Amino acid sequence: MASIDQLRAGHLMTTSRNVNGNTPNAASSTAKNQQSQGIGNSQQDAVSLSSQGKAVGQIHQQLAAEPSFDSAKVAAIKNAIANGAYKVDAEKLASNMLKFEDELRGL
Repeated sequence: MASIDQLRAGHLMTTSRNVNGNTPNAASSTAKNQQSQGIGNSQQDAVSLSSQGKAVGQIHQQLAAEPSFDSAKVAAIKNAIANGAYKVDAEKLASNMLKFEDELRGL
């Protein structure tokens, strides 16, 4: 069976079930599917994604394609640290730490 990560937007996934409602295993799925379809005892299940689900999938693909950090900014900070020019704003750092703690309490 396909995992959720293997599904693609706009594609239907179908599965066959035998009379007992069990999904055939991978080794004998082709033979059992052909047998049950020939007899007419199979049921077809279909899964499709809503437009919202497809939109979420597209956003996920776009975010996965982008780098998770700004490499130019990281290089500039590394250079500033190496040159001794990087200054830490203690007030801003403390403020951000308190803000983060407040957000954690809200969870």
